[in-house]
Amino acid sequence: MTARRRAKPPLARAPHFVVVTGFSGAGKSQAIRALEDLGFFCVDNLPVPLIPTFADLAQTRGDITRAAVVIDVREGESLSAFPKIYRRLKRRKSLEPKLLFLEADEAMLVRRFSETRRPHPLAPTRSAKEGLREERRVLSGIRRLADKVIDTSHLNVHDLRRAVVAFALGSDAPVPLTVNVMSFGFRGGVPMDADLLFDVRFLTNPHFVPELRPLTGQDRRVSRYVLVQKPARQFLKLTTALLKFLLPQYLAEGKAYLTVAIGCTGGQHRSVAIAEALAERLKDVPGAQVRLRHREIGGVAR
Repeated sequence: MTARRRAKPPLARAPHFVVVTGFSGAGKSQAIRALEDLGFFCVDNLPVPLIPTFADLAQTRGDITRAAVVIDVREGESLSAFPKIYRRLKRRKSLEPKLLFLEADEAMLVRRFSETRRPHPLAPTRSAKEGLREERRVLSGIRRLADKVIDTSHLNVHDLRRAVVAFALGSDAPVPLTVNVMSFGFRGGVPMDADLLFDVRFLTNPHFVPELRPLTGQDRRVSRYVLVQKPARQFLKLTTALLKFLLPQYLAEGKAYLTVAIGCTGGQHRSVAIAEALAERLKDVPGAQVRLRHREIGGVAR
């Protein structure tokens, strides 16, 4: 059993509890990752008898507003108890439980097993087709309980993500895009997680101004020194326009995280001032949640 946790975006209005199940190879792993990106506390392969306990935890802990669990045929005999357990959960109105069932046609599932070269969990020494037919029989009762059945036969990972998000949110709203604007110094190396990187070492360096050297780009005096430069103003104008074009495209594609790295020599002055100004210009982009971090001077600024 594995548990994963990601920072939750401010989306939840009430607690939600989602059970993800379906046929092996139908996309349960991609579905649970999409829920994680929505801020769900997710547990994969939780034993069925522990589901009510996990639901209790989701309702009583103030820091968990959304929870999801994956179950499948690996549960064996205990899977037969799930319908009764789920009906009891449905009676908890404050929990708002939902059951998502993923399926695909047999030919597509057999092809996916062939591509991954993994055996079916119900047929480790037999063909995937035999395992899938047995799985269809075992899960037929659970499928009838589903609030939503998604056929993934002809969905790519992005289409499946959008379908799962729409199910979880009750709408076609896109997953909010977290935009991490980071300042850094090339002296300390390029950030490994940067999606877009901009080098602002072309700007005049406040480091060589004695009264500004001990300060950082968060200080108003340093910020003014950097931003008054015509190249800095042009850079901000052009970069802001580029990002305001790109962010809606990333949102439409279902991207959840984007790191924009701004670098100067030491990561103290120019990159900090530019990152602060850029983050301010992006904060009103619809669907984007902008975070600001200064790697060299410590922590998350806001």
